[in-house]
Amino acid sequence: MTSVALAEELLLLAYDDETGRCGVPVIALDLGMAAAILVDLVLHGRIEVSDRLVVPVDASPTGHDINDEVLGRIGAERPEPAAFWLQRLRHNLRQHVLDRLVAHGVLRDQDVTAWDVLRVHRYPMIDSSLEEAARRRLSAALAGESATDEWTAALAALVAAVRMEPTLGLSADALHKAHQQLEEIAAAAGFASGATLEQSTVRPSVAFLIAELYHAVRAALGPVRPASAG
Repeated sequence: MTSVALAEELLLLAYDDETGRCGVPVIALDLGMAAAILVDLVLHGRIEVSDRLVVPVDASPTGHDINDEVLGRIGAERPEPAAFWLQRLRHNLRQHVLDRLVAHGVLRDQDVTAWDVLRVHRYPMIDSSLEEAARRRLSAALAGESATDEWTAALAALVAAVRMEPTLGLSADALHKAHQQLEEIAAAAGFASGATLEQSTVRPSVAFLIAELYHAVRAALGPVRPASAG
């Protein structure tokens, strides 16, 4: 693959390399991937959020087919709220991205259907280089080893919003701290989920999209349960 999108990195982090199973609630991942595409397009200067509506600002291709397909859909329709696009894009998006990664030799499509009752597919890893690169960037950011670039900060914001810290290979005691660190990394880049369009002066569109993702995940999964003592 010549390029990797935020939605692909998020999916690769969510799926277990050996079993090919998704390690997070799929509805949260689907919403996160939808948000990832919109964030990617903002960072590429193709869309922005204005008055809570997603609006196109540059129709030129980014070079990534899935992102460009979404960009075309946004440009072909009247402006809609960010929450609308999160819900609309999440349907079938994960399978679309899985198929692309399979086609590029990153994942393997393993049919584990039993007794022809329910069609089940797993997606074990073949080429782990993309996932490992994403993990290295996140690990470096969490360790404070260097200044975090926008793309890694965006990935950190998405991981926190989708509650994907358990996929980072951390101990149970480190998960809460990791969530706080991921949010701090996002905030330092101007992606703080609590900021309004008017408050964020760095990347207001990204901050708004992340906030909308938090709301959507909370609506789907309920509030975050506090860690049990002991």
